[in-house]
Amino acid sequence: MSRKIFKTGNSAVVSLPREMLDALKIQDGSQVDVMLDQPNRQIIIRPTEHPPIAGVDADFARQVSEFITAYRPALDELAK
Repeated sequence: MSRKIFKTGNSAVVSLPREMLDALKIQDGSQVDVMLDQPNRQIIIRPTEHPPIAGVDADFARQVSEFITAYRPALDELAK
């Protein structure tokens, strides 16, 4: 699949099709790891995996993560 790079502010951006986002279970606001594989001239993007936190139920942690993702703009405004 070929995608075009475009500029936003001082950054270069590549859009990802909905099918890829759905397959990786990521959405707008999700954290991803971006790595450069220079010898193979590749950029690797994968969802950030958070290690389990001792004493925190995995389902609760998932719900909190989804809440933060869904309400990130509002939370960022409140943090100012």
